[in-house]
Amino acid sequence: MTKLGAPQAEASSQGRNWVMTQHWDDLLFAHWPIDPMALAAVLPDGLDVDLCQGSAWLGVVPFRMDRIQLRGLPTVPGFRRFPELNLRTYVRDALTGTPGVYFFSLDAANPVAVLIARGFFQLPYHWARMQMQPVGEREFRFTSSRLLSRRPVQFSARYRGLGPSRKLAESRPGSLEYFLTERYCLFTQDPLGRLLRATIRHIPWTLEEADAEIVCNDLAAAAGLQLPAEKPLLYYSRHLAVYVWQAEFVAAAIPGAAVPAAG
Repeated sequence: MTKLGAPQAEASSQGRNWVMTQHWDDLLFAHWPIDPMALAAVLPDGLDVDLCQGSAWLGVVPFRMDRIQLRGLPTVPGFRRFPELNLRTYVRDALTGTPGVYFFSLDAANPVAVLIARGFFQLPYHWARMQMQPVGEREFRFTSSRLLSRRPVQFSARYRGLGPSRKLAESRPGSLEYFLTERYCLFTQDPLGRLLRATIRHIPWTLEEADAEIVCNDLAAAAGLQLPAEKPLLYYSRHLAVYVWQAEFVAAAIPGAAVPAAG
């Protein structure tokens, strides 16, 4: 099955309840254009590369996770606030054309959160030693070093938001910034390689222009990808509240399975 497909109709919502709510704070979106064929070679079956401006895109996103709450359960001490870092790209379900995010890796400073996310959502989380230090107004120093890893996987950057701009305030469908940020489902695989999809809901992102100095970035290489030798496209966002639905099998992966809700 080709992994460079054209958009198709999205699946309809199934009306299920969310299972987790969380807040994402002080995010940097750093994105690089990447060869679609190179990306397609490392995607799981059932996903097509999603293109914008003739390119696939690979994103690195450091931020702070906050106010995590599982539906119907009491708050777990020490579970509510910690740094996180992810490597992501943009895909479509080959069966329905539903657009979403595919995570190659997610690093987090909280081992309990890593275990829950791996077990409950089947996401490729890794425990890492991380620090996110404010060094000014909307400015942060972020470092990460993956633990229990066969090879060093490190990330180090200093970034800051430059304030709102009219261009980003008027972001609309069809723009590159909309393509890279307004994604309302995620895809992942279970240990048997079966494709799953989970819905996420939030209000539209409030984006700012950003500046960043990325000193070290091993994430792409650890996923078998190579970043181009050019500066990334940068955005910053202050805060967003997110609701997450339980991951479900995609129909293409298991014959007869229900297609989960799309964003």
